[in-house]
Amino acid sequence: MTHSAAPEAIPVILDVDTGVDDALAILFALAHPGINVLGISCVAGNASLERVVENTLRILDVADAPTIPVAAGARRPLLEPARSAAHVHGESGLGTLQLAPSDRQAESISSIELMRRLIQASPHPVTLVALAPQTNLALLLRQYPDVVNNIERIVFMGGSTTVGNATAVAEFNVWHDPEAAAIVLDSGVPTFMYGLDVFNQVSIPERVAVALAHGDSPLGHVVGRLLNNRIALGSGRNSDYTGLIGDAGALCALVDPDALETAMLPLRVQLSGYGRGQTLVDKRTHPGEDVVHGLVGDWEAAEVALDVDVDRYVRLFLDTLGLGSALPPSK
Repeated sequence: MTHSAAPEAIPVILDVDTGVDDALAILFALAHPGINVLGISCVAGNASLERVVENTLRILDVADAPTIPVAAGARRPLLEPARSAAHVHGESGLGTLQLAPSDRQAESISSIELMRRLIQASPHPVTLVALAPQTNLALLLRQYPDVVNNIERIVFMGGSTTVGNATAVAEFNVWHDPEAAAIVLDSGVPTFMYGLDVFNQVSIPERVAVALAHGDSPLGHVVGRLLNNRIALGSGRNSDYTGLIGDAGALCALVDPDALETAMLPLRVQLSGYGRGQTLVDKRTHPGEDVVHGLVGDWEAAEVALDVDVDRYVRLFLDTLGLGSALPPSK
């Protein structure tokens, strides 16, 4: 599969912590003609920084991608120590999938410097797609604030308007580095939140994932193995099949936004207490007592995904990868 972007393709920089669902997202982004991947920035999150970089290079090999610059960024959040997500993505970050080492090499510069150069050199405003803790983006925006002049918007997988997964109220990517997420929201760049509310809905049927994993297509084998990764959180809890395309949904949102229900809503990141890392999304239609009595300051507004046409994104994902024949015909 060779990446060939259309002339009107959206220039994109991916910021990843390549575990299972980041890998699916990278494969989708490289395959879709409406996306032009300028470069990939890596950050610790689902796995260590070194493993994230190596996983990213190996996934580029799976995609038979052209030379795309990949660079390493932050090893840990702005304030907190790094935390492993091996219980979800496995020690390698890619579950049980084993890929051959890549001959590709990461850039010698940091991902913050790579993003700055790519943004400044782009003839069209760049969309940053953050599929990981937003530490790299926060460092970029603080160190080189002028880059905002050539950023179209920031699409991030993170947050939730309902429940969390890292805690009862906080989603992992935001919880891992809430200060970074708050800096990004406060940057003045338009933001789009693809949170757990939609993330947890877009699932490939198990029979399809199993068929892909055991089929003749090398790409299908990789995708099927990734989709079949089991999330085990001790004592077998939550170890059932999920088949989530995960972060790839944020790329689907980029190219097919009409499959989503969205709203512009006030949004902030909770930075203390048990709610640390929670994205507070104000869905009220009328001012509450906090507003009436001046008890809260201004909130940033973001476009927030609230619901999704699951079947549409499932088919978009598989069709883009040339694997749509594994699905039953549309009714």
